[in-house]
Amino acid sequence: MRGRAAVAGIGMTALTRRSGRTELELAVEASRAALADARVEAGQIDAVLSYHMNDSVPVVQVARALRIERLGWHNDITGGGTQAASVLGDAAMLIAAGVARNVLVYRALNGRSGTRMNTVSTGPQERFTVPYGMAGPIPMFALAAQRYLHETGLTEEHLHAVVAQSRDNAAANPRALRRDPLSLEDYLARPYVCSPLRTVDCCQETDGACALVVRDARLAPRAPRIHAVVRGGGPGCSSMDRSPDVSAIFSAHVAPMLWEASGMRAADVDVALLYDAYSWLVPRQLEDFGLAGRAELGEFLLRRRHATVNPHGGLLSEGYVHGLNNVAQAVRELRAGRGTALVTGFGGSYGSAALLVRPD
Repeated sequence: MRGRAAVAGIGMTALTRRSGRTELELAVEASRAALADARVEAGQIDAVLSYHMNDSVPVVQVARALRIERLGWHNDITGGGTQAASVLGDAAMLIAAGVARNVLVYRALNGRSGTRMNTVSTGPQERFTVPYGMAGPIPMFALAAQRYLHETGLTEEHLHAVVAQSRDNAAANPRALRRDPLSLEDYLARPYVCSPLRTVDCCQETDGACALVVRDARLAPRAPRIHAVVRGGGPGCSSMDRSPDVSAIFSAHVAPMLWEASGMRAADVDVALLYDAYSWLVPRQLEDFGLAGRAELGEFLLRRRHATVNPHGGLLSEGYVHGLNNVAQAVRELRAGRGTALVTGFGGSYGSAALLVRPD
């Protein structure tokens, strides 16, 4: 599958907190922008993929609105952030198998004015956790964060470094919803949602859409290539009742898989687009993917050596399109001259990762 597929087009709507539009309207706008960017006509699309949490619009409706008259392979994938990177693998496999030559991928949601992510069920284990106040994803991942901070010796000062750097990166991004600098004093003044996570440690709730056009690389020789994609997970912060380590997020499981599948290593990565639903996920992923050692994490963050992580501001500062906006930024970075981009998709203990490379 290496290099057989390329991301030839990207498109996004404006990111807002109240779009005043339907998910269909958002999806169509982003899709049309991606098609125009790829110089592909809607009629050339022979596969459509999307992922959702019962908060979006089906692919057949988007295809109809785009006037894709003959719809080939199509799939509405149930899932959230875990799909942000692995949906690239789904598209690439369709191309490698000869099922499709042009694949449209989109994610659309009214994540602030419509169905809000903090109300999403975290699974069957809720019957064990809700009686203890762990209702929804934030309390669950806050518990995992508390354990991770304890084990690494990281403090609120280090979490501030993550959030403040995302703001600094977003300052020049006109799409970003949070662009103001954040001092340590201002950070400490923000209220907790669930200790140790303050309001600014949690990603935004955003209305918007993002779309990609993935093509057979022979049709888009200058577009960034999908080099490797992995998906997996294990016991951890999504299944605390049977976990040996409640802080073990997806990257602890998929990072070794990615390096084996790709034939690459951490030193080959020029820019990292890490799924930053919560600030503590950044150091955890830096460690798991080998971008920084545990012993050096504290200084690494305080010295802002993670400045190349999420150069657009990420989910913390640009906005939240369930991670697909991070994939779009990876494409922008490669178009601008970067050689290799790491993109990740978080869903607690389960997730995905992809490496995109600039064509030779």
